[in-house]
Amino acid sequence: MKLRMGMLMTGLLLASVTGQAACEWPAWQGFKQAYVSDEGRVIDPSSERKITTSEGQSYGMFFALAANDKPAFAKLLGWTENNLAQGSLKDHLPAWEWGRKDDNTWTVLDSNSASDADMWIVWSLLEAGRLWNKPDYTRLGQSLLKRVAKEEVAKVPGLGNMLLPGKYGFNHAPEWRFNPSYLPPQVLSRVTRYKGPWKSMVKTNRRLLLETSPKGFAPDWVNWIEGKGWQMKPGEPLVGSYDAIRVYLWAGMMADSDPDKAALLRRWQPMAQMTADSGLPPEHVAVVTGERKGDGPVGFSASLLPFLQGDKAALDVQRKRVVDNQPQSDAYFNYVLTLFGQGWDQKHFRFNAQGELLPNWGKACANSQ
Repeated sequence: MKLRMGMLMTGLLLASVTGQAACEWPAWQGFKQAYVSDEGRVIDPSSERKITTSEGQSYGMFFALAANDKPAFAKLLGWTENNLAQGSLKDHLPAWEWGRKDDNTWTVLDSNSASDADMWIVWSLLEAGRLWNKPDYTRLGQSLLKRVAKEEVAKVPGLGNMLLPGKYGFNHAPEWRFNPSYLPPQVLSRVTRYKGPWKSMVKTNRRLLLETSPKGFAPDWVNWIEGKGWQMKPGEPLVGSYDAIRVYLWAGMMADSDPDKAALLRRWQPMAQMTADSGLPPEHVAVVTGERKGDGPVGFSASLLPFLQGDKAALDVQRKRVVDNQPQSDAYFNYVLTLFGQGWDQKHFRFNAQGELLPNWGKACANSQ
């Protein structure tokens, strides 16, 4: 496996040098071979139960779309619907976790939903429908979006409509719990054209992102208490780490013409400066004090490639680290962060201000599959 992955990573580097066609994305091919089953299941091999999450399925669908890989997209969607959504994404939110039980049966391990995955699935379906002229994908995306609005959006006093992290366990009125990385601004922009709470959530999501980063570092999780505002969870320090790294990634990938991008990048400038000063992104940051702890893995560096576009010196350091330390077949999370961050940096895809995908398929391969 390591030999095969090494050959694939060599191909990735050669592709960037030789100008190989944009539709040939070696890192995506490597991910498919290492993590995606023939049936379309994204497997996290680091887990003893060989789990699959709705997050993994949603990311896989995004990468397949960005790579113009229609067969892989169809397989990923079919497995997700049949195994996580009881056969119908129109009627059910996908379960968060699936894998092997103690009795060696394979089934849903956690039936709660994960709204970040649900929104990426919605986005991927809507964009696949638009780019590939697949009305069935569009209709399914719209149906799932309605279900998200019904089951995962709450009207929070003092804030407004907010995306809960899942269907259960986060609404304890008068207290609510949120994850700032769960609703990428470009994903939200894409769905504001549809009926529902989405337009109003542009403002509330902006508040979540800006107001919970008082020192320029985003938190993994944060609580809101009615009448008191943003709070730390009792007994738990407010820290930014493996969830929050995606906040910077999503912001960096926003279209430059998006009216919110500049304000977000300004707010998180301390994160950019800390990374530039040390040469490595922090693994953990205390949100209130800015205290750093540990160095983040290579996926963190990849996540910051879009975020650091305004600082060439810092950007070059992180680029080199990613090239020199490509994730292997046992590093699911680092790999997906690298596909997002390095894929964007290598111009495999972009987003416009409406949250639509701008793929770099090229005329020679746009209709190749």
